[in-house]
Amino acid sequence: EFAASQDGPRNPLVNPLLTDFYQLSMAYAYWRQNRHEERACFEVFFRSNPFGGEFTVFAGLEEVLRFIDSFEFKEDEIDFVRSILPNAEDAFFAWLERLNCKKIKMFAIKEGTVVFPYEPLLRIEGPLAIAQMIETTVLNLINYPSLVCTNAARYRLAVGSEKKLFEFGARRAQGPDGALSASRYAYMGGFDGTSHVLAAKLFSIPVSGTQAHAFVQSFTSLDDLPNDSLCVGHVDSLKLTALQWRKELGYNENDPKFYHIHDGEFAAFIAYAYAFPTKFIALVDTYSTLDSGLKNFVCVLLALAQAGFIAVGCRIDSGDLAYLSLCAQDLFQQLANRIESKQIQASWLTNTQRSDAIHALRTQKIIASNDINESVLLSLRDQNHAIDAFGVGTHLVTCHNQPALGCVYKLVEINNKPTIKVSNDLSKTTIPCAKQPYRLISAHGLMLLDLLVPTNHAAPEIGERILCRHPFDHQKKAYVTPAKVIPLHKLVYDGGATEAVQSRPSLDDIKNYVEKQLRLVRYDILRSLNPTPYKVSVSPQLFSFFVGLLESNEPIRELVA
Repeated sequence: EFAASQDGPRNPLVNPLLTDFYQLSMAYAYWRQNRHEERACFEVFFRSNPFGGEFTVFAGLEEVLRFIDSFEFKEDEIDFVRSILPNAEDAFFAWLERLNCKKIKMFAIKEGTVVFPYEPLLRIEGPLAIAQMIETTVLNLINYPSLVCTNAARYRLAVGSEKKLFEFGARRAQGPDGALSASRYAYMGGFDGTSHVLAAKLFSIPVSGTQAHAFVQSFTSLDDLPNDSLCVGHVDSLKLTALQWRKELGYNENDPKFYHIHDGEFAAFIAYAYAFPTKFIALVDTYSTLDSGLKNFVCVLLALAQAGFIAVGCRIDSGDLAYLSLCAQDLFQQLANRIESKQIQASWLTNTQRSDAIHALRTQKIIASNDINESVLLSLRDQNHAIDAFGVGTHLVTCHNQPALGCVYKLVEINNKPTIKVSNDLSKTTIPCAKQPYRLISAHGLMLLDLLVPTNHAAPEIGERILCRHPFDHQKKAYVTPAKVIPLHKLVYDGGATEAVQSRPSLDDIKNYVEKQLRLVRYDILRSLNPTPYKVSVSPQLFSFFVGLLESNEPIRELVA
């Protein structure tokens, strides 16, 4: 059962077989050469930021820790490996039966940290075979979480801190696992809640939702509701009270101006308000937002206010969202002013009920959905809309603008000797050595750059004038004198013996940390249009060693006429 274990992976599909075949075939080849216990060091990093931006939010670390801490082959899993490696020796499978991650050490950047290309998110040290074997699963548990968390953070930056964001993407996500992961990491990245009930249960995420157009369509007339059995709060019949308000507001169905007011929609709103008097949100665009939906909605919200309840608001799911939101806001404020000045007399109201009606109108929230993406949010911001909350689905959970992050898992040391992977594409050449990333901070508290230093070298010091080199361009270099130096890697796993493994932060703790992280990054790095690249540099010693190792491993062609 999903999330049955408090310590192991939340998803039962996360097990040693969630891997690529070549991880197992390499493990056997290492074992056959008696190299499986040699010390190896791998690093996880990505080469470019997603969505045309210049930052990424690191996510998925907790799931990685859950996986490696519980890593072991079950009998049926070993039987399957035996079937796909039929020529492997029996002793290899006996070794698999005993295999775990107790000899693995993992260093990691804190989950929720804003990170940048080429810096190691994770550094995994341990026996070559097992350190290699966990590659695919580790990447699977980091790539999508970091991608969707970054996407959510970009949406949060687009709307600002005052607006609410709700994830509505379960129906469009890539399967059940994609839906659950999207809910978790969208919340981590800055969303306020989800419509996904299972995610709310598993991860304690606030759940939210309204109704579908089908609910509104299922009511065809006011005859679908009884007159005398909708007693709510201080009113004997919510239906009759809403009809009273409709008449008072002049929404007369016999008037040609109001022919478009839909009685079935009106009945649906009354029924939903009766079921949820304290959480009433109406979907107002089933027939016509301006001619029917909003007019029906205000009649029901005023009936609820008279009963002693304050409706939450309305949702608009189609049309010109900025324009319609401003029309809705204008309608609410105009009616509040007219009731306050008694232009709308509503003579049956007590003073308290009149105050409640005015308060209800002035506090209504406007929620918008309808295939919203980051570009739409940025455009709406420029249009001075009146929307208070957004429901976002498809573009958030599918990461439509970029469906993969591209994290890689590369060997950087074997038996304490640096290794390098050479490529004609210099950006795909790996930076050798086990590395510790440091974040250098200015006297004004601004992030200056991240510096990669070999783990066996001294850390940069506060007040030291440091030469920082671009790893792939010898012409790009700068001196930095940091006022603060933050080591980004911490030991998070040591064969299960580290206390850090037992003290995992809560989802809300990580969410709050992401918010704080984004406040530390310069605006020009975070902005959507033409963001400034953040510098990830290497120390002079690492640069010199890198260049030397590259030259010694790069073949020199001989030209023949």
